[in-house]
Amino acid sequence: MITLNGSGLTLRQLKRIVIGREQVVLCPEAMKKVRQSREAVEHIIADGRTVYGINTGFGKFSDVEINAEDTEALQLHLVRSHACGLGEPFPEEVSRAMAVLRLNALLKGHSGIRPVVLERLCDMVNLGITAVIPSQGSLGASGDLAPLAHLALVLIGEGEAMLDGNTVPAGQAWEKQDIRPIRLQAKEGLALINGTQAMAACGALAFLEAEQLALQSEWISGMSIEALRGITDAFHPAVHEARGYPEQAGVAERMRNWLEGSRLTTRQGELRIQDAYSIRCIPQVHGATWQVLDYVRGKLEIEINAATDNPLIFDEGETVISGGNFHGQPVAFAMDFLKIGMSELANISERRTERLVNPQLNGGLPPFLSPEPGLQSGAMILQYAAASIVSENKTLAHPASVDSIPSSANQEDHVSMGTTAARHAAQIVGNVRKVLAIEAFCAFQACGIRGEEKMSPALRRKWDALSEIIPPLTEDRIFSRDIAGVERRLLEEARNWGLNSDTAAGS
Repeated sequence: MITLNGSGLTLRQLKRIVIGREQVVLCPEAMKKVRQSREAVEHIIADGRTVYGINTGFGKFSDVEINAEDTEALQLHLVRSHACGLGEPFPEEVSRAMAVLRLNALLKGHSGIRPVVLERLCDMVNLGITAVIPSQGSLGASGDLAPLAHLALVLIGEGEAMLDGNTVPAGQAWEKQDIRPIRLQAKEGLALINGTQAMAACGALAFLEAEQLALQSEWISGMSIEALRGITDAFHPAVHEARGYPEQAGVAERMRNWLEGSRLTTRQGELRIQDAYSIRCIPQVHGATWQVLDYVRGKLEIEINAATDNPLIFDEGETVISGGNFHGQPVAFAMDFLKIGMSELANISERRTERLVNPQLNGGLPPFLSPEPGLQSGAMILQYAAASIVSENKTLAHPASVDSIPSSANQEDHVSMGTTAARHAAQIVGNVRKVLAIEAFCAFQACGIRGEEKMSPALRRKWDALSEIIPPLTEDRIFSRDIAGVERRLLEEARNWGLNSDTAAGS
């Protein structure tokens, strides 16, 4: 059970809630602040004060005053009109994360929303009622309006939801749980949809998978080093202490641990003086990706605990400020940075795959690891597939954050495109897993040819685990099945890690 209070939520806890299906409870002290904030809204309405989003229109309509009797209709119209998302739905876990993060943000007590709305969001999380949310249509300022509007629809019994693996009308999902949907009151529609939770949810889950992939890339590259009889001197601690980056030194240390006891690796001068960069520079390149991950982690753990709607209420209602916390620029930059850092893991992995299969580079291994070179192609086209994917990543890695299109008649004249950046980051992470699965397959086959009994004890255990899902390459076959099996294994390991722990990987 995880207590949400609007601050202190970690990415590990988010993973336990979203993937591990751990239940959440609402902090009583935070709910007290929520009630005080709501009382402030009610005082504003009673006093006849004009405040954006409570008794005015939205965006370019912010100067249009709304009669008191129309404030509920205003919120309903807002949610319905803004629910215009496009494209395939977000994965169910992203939508679930959006609900968790919106709930956590509202618990900060600056949004003027009734406690019952938060209780219904909590019910969605704990009962497995997950909004069906189209993945396209957000500019990333004024927040993720379209995606969050689809989330809000479910709270009022409209739109669609996932329940027990089935897509059903939202009203039916609540009826099955014997719970009535809410009826929006003043400020509540705006409080629900004005935020960055789509980009933060998508980005957080992509980051959690990326972090584990970065660790998995180390043992996979370790197997490639053994298959290529790589030189371990390049991982000597003195080399990395001389550079000074702790992330680089950390990768080098883990590589030494993976390779300890190997009878396949070599020392400087035994077979060659130095290895190619894709082998020798693993600590420098992978370490730089860890620097990116450290940056992204820091920004996400701020964002998932941030008040990101507008206006915000302070001083028990005495101060109501229209600001711009909904602007997703910090997340957009972080996601674009994640895209670049993860793309490089795939780039260098594909180069190692090329060395494993190229007879001019693989140190005496069969050409393309073929059991009958010429008659059988072996792993030749696996490198083509990896090259295709790393090329696709280069397109996806173009920064979304450098783009902006004005909206709402130029009232909202600069936007972040943060949700596009987060979606592309998630695509790149999935692509990186495919490329690493190809390298793992080729390194597995090559180590089997070299003699798996000569591998380091740590990497032999990984080889044995892979042997459970992929057989040796004795005859050409449909290799997409092998790669898909390795990919699934990598994903399962990543998803299962840390569900009972709040310790960060790679820290």
